[in-house]
Amino acid sequence: MSSQPASPLMAPDTPVGSVADLVAHFQRGEKPEHQFRIGVEHEKIAVVVRPGEPVRPLPYEDPAGGPGLRDLLTELTRYGWTAVEEDGRIIGLRRHGSSVSLEPGGQMELSGRPFATAVEAARDVDLHMAELLPIAAAQGVAFLACGFRPLGSWDDVPWMPKGRYRVMRMYLPTRGKLGVEMMKRTATVQVNLDYHNEADAMEKLRLAMSLSPLITAMYAASPLRDGRPCGYKSFRAACWLDTDPDRCGLLPFVYHEGAGYRDYVEWALDVPMFFVYRQGTYHPVLGLTFRRFLHEGWQGERATLGDWDLHLSTLFPEARLRQYVETRSADAGPMELVRALPCLWRGLLYSAEGSRAAWELVRSWSYDERQALRREVPRAGMEARVRGHVLGELCEEVVNISREALRSLGDEEALALLEPLCQLVRERRAPAEALLSAYTAAAGDERAFVEAIRYR
Repeated sequence: MSSQPASPLMAPDTPVGSVADLVAHFQRGEKPEHQFRIGVEHEKIAVVVRPGEPVRPLPYEDPAGGPGLRDLLTELTRYGWTAVEEDGRIIGLRRHGSSVSLEPGGQMELSGRPFATAVEAARDVDLHMAELLPIAAAQGVAFLACGFRPLGSWDDVPWMPKGRYRVMRMYLPTRGKLGVEMMKRTATVQVNLDYHNEADAMEKLRLAMSLSPLITAMYAASPLRDGRPCGYKSFRAACWLDTDPDRCGLLPFVYHEGAGYRDYVEWALDVPMFFVYRQGTYHPVLGLTFRRFLHEGWQGERATLGDWDLHLSTLFPEARLRQYVETRSADAGPMELVRALPCLWRGLLYSAEGSRAAWELVRSWSYDERQALRREVPRAGMEARVRGHVLGELCEEVVNISREALRSLGDEEALALLEPLCQLVRERRAPAEALLSAYTAAAGDERAFVEAIRYR
């Protein structure tokens, strides 16, 4: 749920005078193709695995003196990370355009800076893990390669001390049954890509949104809930089905001919805001839309570009528009698949041939068919069906399209990183299958299960 920084071309405190100013915010994200970059955001779930203690979620700080997320963040500063604090507490890190942050239930997220190639973006994730995992292991902490916290109950998971999460956890239960589950227990991997003009932005947004159920199926890695199988391949994706219909899911206007920035702005203007951020405090404004904020203000405060960028970060469609396009449909999982994801999206969105071929696969589906598939995939995964096709067949086609596009681009390193995903779709075995096998093999031994699925 974190994001890359807003455009440096306009100060965040610049007042918004009109809807045109909001449209211009997206225009400032446009880049010539030779400046296109790609970035990865990777969340991971931490558990305590100290000898003699039960496996449990890692708290922010342990009153008994055990390890905490605060300690991990502090230790990471030895690698040149600068601490980010809120109310005197370290809640994140920054370094050279990258950031590390804490999600609501203690998931640790790397938001990598944008790189020229997918391979560099993947290596950046590897670098972060190489720094983090030895520190974690020394403190008796493991990070799990899955998309939903598999052990323990919802009540076991502590909230992180961040003001925006206090507001969100008040509001989301009024909009759906699983919004707080999404906040507390899910983990994802996301890829951010650039666009060069309005038409390109909308084409990428539309294709990313259309392919989202296929990505969810391939990357499904959350078949357990509360310590047992839950009947889903991706319970993470199931949580998004019942979080908040105002700000989640598919966006019908994306499929309208001539859709542009203004359509996205008009939608976002009418989504209720969570908060207004002033003087270091997140002030709840539950129910206030940005449209009202723009026209009427709030307690004497005028809407600014910083407010708009913050509001955009609280919208959660399957693919979303910032000053880049953010793809959002994959469970966190094994590192080889984390590395493969930016390579997959590079072939699909940074190659004209790849984009055309992928769009041909999905362009004729109706909006109702897209919605039905989105609802079916969390449970059925690659066994879901659309238009008489088993989804796994289409997943394999999409990966092959990306592979051919990368070959045309001469990106041999990206092809090598994509290969584990190619093998996965050929075998129709999403990570959920391996997680269930590890669960069965552990035979109720939580520590053995964690050892089988932890990042190394």
